[in-house]
Amino acid sequence: MSGHSKWATIKHKKGALDAKRGKVFTRIIKEIMIAARSGGDPNANPRLRTAVAAAKAVSMPADNIKRAIMRGTGELEGGQIEEVMFEGYGPGGAAVLVMVATDNRNRTVSEIRHLFSKNGGNMGEQGSVAWMFERKSQIIIEGDKASEDHLMDLVLEAGADDLRNDGGNWEVLSPPENHEAVMAALEKAKIPTVEAQIAMVPKNLMKLEGKNAGAMLRLSEALEEHDDVQDVYSNFDIDEKELEALAS
Repeated sequence: MSGHSKWATIKHKKGALDAKRGKVFTRIIKEIMIAARSGGDPNANPRLRTAVAAAKAVSMPADNIKRAIMRGTGELEGGQIEEVMFEGYGPGGAAVLVMVATDNRNRTVSEIRHLFSKNGGNMGEQGSVAWMFERKSQIIIEGDKASEDHLMDLVLEAGADDLRNDGGNWEVLSPPENHEAVMAALEKAKIPTVEAQIAMVPKNLMKLEGKNAGAMLRLSEALEEHDDVQDVYSNFDIDEKELEALAS
């Protein structure tokens, strides 16, 4: 499991994600708007269906979801949002992908570049690090919520192609088109998830320690807190005890 996934789990346990509820709502609304450009019917639009499911999972009001879909389809004004992916390197050389939804590309480019340089990283050219990642369904489950044998049988039958254990959590990886089927199987089995998304999963990991580990987490947090950032992915790997120490 990537350090990014471990970090997300630790923040979830600390309640940091709940404290950013407004940011979560904004991110999901933008995703709904972008997804709805390909059609406003969730039953016929898998990306929109996944976004609506994420909205419902954080108890977003139905009216908010409806308005976001209508902005995306053009039925309401305010849907002029552009998707941009930035690539770069963090402290210690870890690869970083930043997924952005913005209504002002030039402003966002400048601000993301500043966050990289301010926190010990640097922006790269298009294609510089994206090849190090694969687009996958990524579902995180706390280690004590299911046994390995039961979980393995369940997710493989539903269409997953890998189950990983980092000692504290399970990471279920699947082709993006099987995301909903795997989620449905977990829900039917009453196995709760910490995080479920279509993500850019690193093919290989880079171990970070000491100052580089702390600096990488500061860069990750700074990027995640930017209003236009939807997701941040990286291939860093930090020992779980060191992660917990840095989080405390």
